[in-house]
Amino acid sequence: MCALLVTTNPPHQQDRELRIRTLDAGYYRSFLDAHGRASFLQYPSWAEVKDQWRAETVGWQTPSGETTGAALVLYRQFPGTRKYFAYLPEGPVADWADPDVDRWLEPLVRHLRGQGAFAVRIGPTPAYRRWDAATVKAATGPGRQVSDVLATEVDPMGAALADRLRSRGWKRCGGEDDGDAQPRHVFRVPLAGRSLDDLWSGLNQEWRRNIRKAQKSGVETVVGTAADLPEFYRLLRITEERDGFRLGRSLAYYERQYAALNAEEPGRMRLYLATYQGEVLAAHTMIVAGRRVWYQTGASADHRREVRPSNALQWRMMCDAHGLGADEYDMRGVPSTLDPEERSFGLMRWKLGTGGHVVETLGEWEIPMAGPANHALYRAFQAYLARR
Repeated sequence: MCALLVTTNPPHQQDRELRIRTLDAGYYRSFLDAHGRASFLQYPSWAEVKDQWRAETVGWQTPSGETTGAALVLYRQFPGTRKYFAYLPEGPVADWADPDVDRWLEPLVRHLRGQGAFAVRIGPTPAYRRWDAATVKAATGPGRQVSDVLATEVDPMGAALADRLRSRGWKRCGGEDDGDAQPRHVFRVPLAGRSLDDLWSGLNQEWRRNIRKAQKSGVETVVGTAADLPEFYRLLRITEERDGFRLGRSLAYYERQYAALNAEEPGRMRLYLATYQGEVLAAHTMIVAGRRVWYQTGASADHRREVRPSNALQWRMMCDAHGLGADEYDMRGVPSTLDPEERSFGLMRWKLGTGGHVVETLGEWEIPMAGPANHALYRAFQAYLARR
């Protein structure tokens, strides 16, 4: 089914008007594959993972029929109503450098309103600021935050887009703990144009020492199968207890994710295992889409940590990502704190050792649909997510 939107732009803007159309999954996926930089959260398989959401794949088309952007939209029904919260995780896949964001966002909002949405959340993909590992490491201290440190690089496109969204009534979400928001600060290791020797040299001395120790101790790294997911989940529960966090995911969730992503593309989700003397000591998941690779979730045992299984796994995964021709290895979220006394800083410290960059994304942005009823539902939905 297609949703054709009628333009209200003046005649001289007709050549720039974009229309939203519903796309079938095959055509939509081919667009993402050609794009090469789309997040795995925008692929159709992710809709199968999010079982409490209904999904739609849409595209922006010019009057000549050319598809210039696309998005996976997830709809979450507000209990007791026929209204939906519309969510585009790390999307849409659009030309964010276009200064005329209205031609993208206005058709999208109209379409979503027609689908019964009372509010929408998007995740623009341009970066905002970057800090190299050396800069971040030098800035650590009591009470320090990443935002306190002068960035190594500020992306002018990201800054301009934030201003454009803000001036149009979009509001930036509160941060990583805001409902289903994706992490605002992530850690990325660039791979494009680098040899494996370059990657090895980019690791700090502690990482290189730990990888060598794992190799000398006899730690082996292998790619597992779906049959190994229960062991991964067992280690994940141990890790959550040890490190004081709770992802809130069941084993069934990871089994569904593994099946859905690999049914779409064999090898899209991979489970890596580090074994020592026949025992699995660490298990990490990796996701591949286009020219990007993500380290998603890591788990490890409480014992035999001295043989450094997690360092060995990460090095194997980085090498495999390089072998796949990926442009970057995205290690996903890091905390914003640079205070060594904060418990969460340990994750930041560990990832800094790979020599990559802390990247502040634009974060996620929301806007309620016009009308007091939609605004009331939006406030109620925010309270519902907070309670959940």
